[in-house]
Amino acid sequence: MLQKIFPMTTETALAASTPITPLASLLCSSAAPPELGLYRGALTPRELDAPETETSALAAGTAVHDLGWLRRVSVRGEDRFRWLSGMVTNMVIDLTANTGAWNLVLNAQGRIQGDLYAWREGAAAEPNGQLELEIAADQYERLMAHLEHFIIMDDVELVAQSGDTALGLTGPTAVEVLGRAGLPAPAELLTSTRVEWNGFDLRVARGYGVQAMHYEIWAPQTGLQRLWKTLRTAGATAVGSASLDAFRIAEGIPAYGIDMAERDLPQETSQMRAMHFSKGCYLGQEIVERIRSRGNVHRHLRALELTGPVPVGGTELTLRDVAGNAAVDGRITSAAELKLAAGSRIFALGMIRGEAELRDLPLTYTAGTATGTARIMAAPPSLNAERIGNLES
Repeated sequence: MLQKIFPMTTETALAASTPITPLASLLCSSAAPPELGLYRGALTPRELDAPETETSALAAGTAVHDLGWLRRVSVRGEDRFRWLSGMVTNMVIDLTANTGAWNLVLNAQGRIQGDLYAWREGAAAEPNGQLELEIAADQYERLMAHLEHFIIMDDVELVAQSGDTALGLTGPTAVEVLGRAGLPAPAELLTSTRVEWNGFDLRVARGYGVQAMHYEIWAPQTGLQRLWKTLRTAGATAVGSASLDAFRIAEGIPAYGIDMAERDLPQETSQMRAMHFSKGCYLGQEIVERIRSRGNVHRHLRALELTGPVPVGGTELTLRDVAGNAAVDGRITSAAELKLAAGSRIFALGMIRGEAELRDLPLTYTAGTATGTARIMAAPPSLNAERIGNLES
């Protein structure tokens, strides 16, 4: 969910302890500076157009938005691939050139400490390539401390990268916008390519998405203004963090610190795309394997559609038993209203007890003085049926 909102000017934002993204700083110098909000550990534009317009761009067109809250870390040293493989839940050593993988980071008890993307860059002919991490700003310091703690006798160095920032391009027509802007569009999920564009070295990567195509474009901060204007001219609608976060929830993509937390086990999050069960040993693997081989966990993070008011994170979900008594069978982790062309819909993520899942009945919640119902979605919702097909191929 979007965190506390701070309306401010560029001067007051720069004076605050919370970092401001390069795009936010750029837009705040304009004649009509946007309202900024704290999102994923950084101040970023909260709203850049009408909510209906922003949602339409995400679901049916192309949205350009801030990803300046992402941090990049170069993993260096002879042991970098072996060491990182022992620290995360997904494949690292067998990543091919210019591909990436989403990972969870666990402690020895198998509890989730955070998440990150690992990317391997370089020409296919190179036996080794560059190894980089992408970490959200709100996790950066903690994850870096965790990872550094386990560099013991290894030839490994973690080096923070600076000077670049990222823009996101999301929507079913994103490929067309990239083409009009003179930029490549990697076809496969979690692949990337580099291109020289107007004298700047850019990296374009295709990220994970359920309802739309997701691209991220890394560029030197000196080229940010030109890139932003070019993408807008090419047909992308500017979108702020509020609509982007609502769309994330509708896609059922969890955020660490909101939908996943330190107390959670990997299988409880239902995010099997972050797991690799034959990659070899890693921190927390014993617990993960024990759960896999001996039985399931007793609760799962599920995508929900709600009827009623929009609840806050932590709202209890209840279900009456056969005797008519209401019991707490889950909790909302994040929820948002999505303003669509066919009407508004409310989506959420929530941690649900296994017994409630088996009964497959609507759960009840209370928001203020109003009540609502939540139903587990068996499949992703159709937000724009005319344009959305199989976006993962």
